[in-house]
Amino acid sequence: MTQEIILTLIGMFLITAFTNILATLKSILLAKNIMNPVYLLVFVDAIIFTTVLGKITSSEGIHFAIAYALGRTLGVFIGGKIEERLALGILEVDIFLNNKNKMIQIAERLRYEGYTVNNFLARGNNGDRRYKVEVVIKRSEFKVLENIMADCDITNPTLKIKNLNKVGGKITDTRVKAI
Repeated sequence: MTQEIILTLIGMFLITAFTNILATLKSILLAKNIMNPVYLLVFVDAIIFTTVLGKITSSEGIHFAIAYALGRTLGVFIGGKIEERLALGILEVDIFLNNKNKMIQIAERLRYEGYTVNNFLARGNNGDRRYKVEVVIKRSEFKVLENIMADCDITNPTLKIKNLNKVGGKITDTRVKAI
């Protein structure tokens, strides 16, 4: 292989990884119904894809196809890591506790921090009393919730976590207090 082919393969690998990062982000934004950036991502991805596809189909040998496949794999990996960092979305977290005082403590702490909180008396598996704290938070603030639970000495609680598309009305989905 010549140096020119090796550089072309490396370039194809990197460009394909980049376009797959864009495609992964596009999928995430579509799932969250955040449409405006999707149009630009699709356009850029389509231009690059047609250029790369032309190079793959006009080349001889499998090395271009392998560089393309490896680039797509790396792109999905990096796109997933970026999505973890962005943590887009809203969660409804239900915290189930056996201790009424702990339930009151965490509910009041969450309210103090500015979150909308509901708490209920619930019945567990065998009809035993349990207490449920329901809070709506941004996905990016889930670590804040974990820290608040740790501060309230709540370890390993039963959690039910649901993804929400949106919230409305008087529900606050973000922390009001400064971090």
